[in-house]
Amino acid sequence: MATKSKARVALLIATRKGAFMLSSDSLRRDWKLSAPIMLGNIVHHIVLDPRDRRTILMAARTGHLGPTVFRSADFGKKWKEAEKPPAFPKAEEGQKGLVLDHVFWLAPAHASEAGAWYAGSSPQGLFRSEDEGTSWEGVAGFNQNPMRETWTGGERDGTPDGPKMHSILIDPRDPNHMYIGMSSGGVFESRNKGVSWKPLNQGCAADFIPIPDPEYGHDPHCVRLHPLMPDRLYQQNHCGIYRMERAEGRWIRIGKNMPKKVGDIGFPLALHPRDPDTVWVFPMDGTAVWPRTSPEGKPAAYVTRNAGKTWKRQDNGLPSSQAWWTVKRQAMTADTRDPVGIYFATTSGEVWGTRNEGERWTCLARHLPHVYSVEVAEF
Repeated sequence: MATKSKARVALLIATRKGAFMLSSDSLRRDWKLSAPIMLGNIVHHIVLDPRDRRTILMAARTGHLGPTVFRSADFGKKWKEAEKPPAFPKAEEGQKGLVLDHVFWLAPAHASEAGAWYAGSSPQGLFRSEDEGTSWEGVAGFNQNPMRETWTGGERDGTPDGPKMHSILIDPRDPNHMYIGMSSGGVFESRNKGVSWKPLNQGCAADFIPIPDPEYGHDPHCVRLHPLMPDRLYQQNHCGIYRMERAEGRWIRIGKNMPKKVGDIGFPLALHPRDPDTVWVFPMDGTAVWPRTSPEGKPAAYVTRNAGKTWKRQDNGLPSSQAWWTVKRQAMTADTRDPVGIYFATTSGEVWGTRNEGERWTCLARHLPHVYSVEVAEF
């Protein structure tokens, strides 16, 4: 049975040409799009702090400031740039060092660490702020780790717009226990707040590497940890959909149960907030030429309600043909209502949502720039 709530839902949308806020009424029926924020600048991620439900951080790459982070303390009315944005140390004269291209992922730290945040970058770097995003320091245990270049593949080509650190996940039981996902690298785990790291890729395919079951060098697209079952992780990978029970320590390819005609290649993955067995994915065409569009131009989400044993197609309300777009790794999310609302945004600038867990989709906004990410803000 659906539950009523007076709280409102907003979607924080990051695009190639700025950010937007799409706000609903308490019933999630009527939606209103804001004016653009930082219009013309690349925004990769925009996230509400769930600990105060007021502070928002935005990862942007501006024409004159370069890669940086902006902060709003009043739910997006006013913005201020970080005084010390994430950056790699300047290399000594005659040496070649890392240069940050863009901040890609923002994640609040543990619920007990008010004002603390993590950021992931391209090239792959991990940064932490203790002051609500005003100043950032590199996490030396990763950025200066002697294995970093080996883990990430160094300067070899990564994703089309640069290899990224993404999917920064904090164990809700322990602020010291965390996971990261990296394109050109894989999934890694730390139990001491980033001082040391271990690869966590056993069982995950890497078809582009000649070594079977390599320890690192994988390409996860999105990794999620369920807050009610923190020892269960899901992963949408370059080479399929996976689930891990942490005690077992090995990824199981649950995407093998997807329809063979559709396959299990895609970017995003969204979890049901109360049911660890329920997961949504959005497949794309992963054939040999990798068009990165919906298969056959017929987009659909797929949901499993038994941890990947079976999958159900959900395309009611979506275009039935000639829809040649896809959904990026940060551009699918869920609210906490009952029934759960699922939202995704496309490379063609559309935002879609459902108030009934995918049974029917409605287009909430059109004609936005290419969308990089969508996050839910409930307030």
